[in-house]
Amino acid sequence: QLQASGGGLAQAGGSLRLSCAASGLTFSGYTMGWFRQASGKEREFVATINWSGSSTYYADSLKGRFTISRDNAKNTVYLQMNSLNSDDTAIYYCAARSRTDNTGRYDYWGQGTQVTVSS
Repeated sequence: QLQASGGGLAQAGGSLRLSCAASGLTFSGYTMGWFRQASGKEREFVATINWSGSSTYYADSLKGRFTISRDNAKNTVYLQMNSLNSDDTAIYYCAARSRTDNTGRYDYWGQGTQVTVSS
């Protein structure tokens, strides 16, 4: 089970940090990802981090503003979001896929946390 939190209302130019706590799975056995879905749009990839935290990958448009990290001791993955703008308004979802998976398919999804950026 994945529980996302940390969303809310932010001013343009501000920051938010999202958290996603995992339970019921061996957290270090999973690659973790963040996705987002704005109203009326398709879900899009935000970032991913490998099981150890040694490798990260970002959507090109978000590089330099967003940072994904994880703490395996706390079974938690984070998404630090800086320099927010109105285009970042969306529901943010965390997801997990087995570290051995080579299909890119995520097995578990969190319930989502709303991020709203006001200009």
